[in-house]
Amino acid sequence: MGVINTTPDSFSDGGTLYSRSRLDIDRAMVRAHEMVEAGAAILDIGGESTRPGAQPVTTGEEMDRVLPLVERIAAELAVVVSVDTSSPDVMCAAAGAGAGMINDVRALSRAGALEAAASSGLPICLMHMQGEPDNMQRAPQYVDVVTQVREFLLDRVAACERLGIVRERLLLDPGFGFGKTVSHNLQLLRDLPQLAAMGFPLVVGLSRKSIIGKLLGRDIGERLPASLALAVMAVERGAMIIRAHDVAATADAIAMWSALQELGEL
Repeated sequence: MGVINTTPDSFSDGGTLYSRSRLDIDRAMVRAHEMVEAGAAILDIGGESTRPGAQPVTTGEEMDRVLPLVERIAAELAVVVSVDTSSPDVMCAAAGAGAGMINDVRALSRAGALEAAASSGLPICLMHMQGEPDNMQRAPQYVDVVTQVREFLLDRVAACERLGIVRERLLLDPGFGFGKTVSHNLQLLRDLPQLAAMGFPLVVGLSRKSIIGKLLGRDIGERLPASLALAVMAVERGAMIIRAHDVAATADAIAMWSALQELGEL
């Protein structure tokens, strides 16, 4: 899953698709083409930054950032377009524009989001987050992070099922870096098989995240090697979809791991 943020302030690539303070759709399409050619099967388009400390945007701003790109990608590329949003209105509009998946960091907790996601007919990724982006990293606390994340996700699955969203449409994301300390993130990665055993495809996003900076002292632009190591460790532990900024390198790393797994089948 290649990440394309159409925001001016996302933690890693915010503003890189802007020209003279405006989103450059042609530049975004160049990146989309590059990611698909590098091996992305899904492109995740986000119009609201969810980095620690981020402030919310209006629905209108989010639509202006997301919908034109969703339409272009859906028309030009053979790839699933995922829309990273918590807004019911954006979910509905994106589905109409050609999106093939909804990715919600708030697990459809906003008013009307469950209904909008249900009516879209699309697959939905439910993510765990403690708090909101503007406060989630102030002092995250858990008694048992793996158990609590698991219970939260199962609760959201049940909420979806009550509205008629079948399990086959659901994917789960433990939310690395979203209201978690370094220790919480490491525990989640170590015990990822427990979450994989729930029977839903797991989406994992560790690309360039602050856990790398805190453990290794690396700036964002220096986090590729550790991001690749984390991606392979996540796949080893049951992740089905890796959300990444560096698609070509991540695809290569996972391909080498896959070759080793296939050795016994040759």
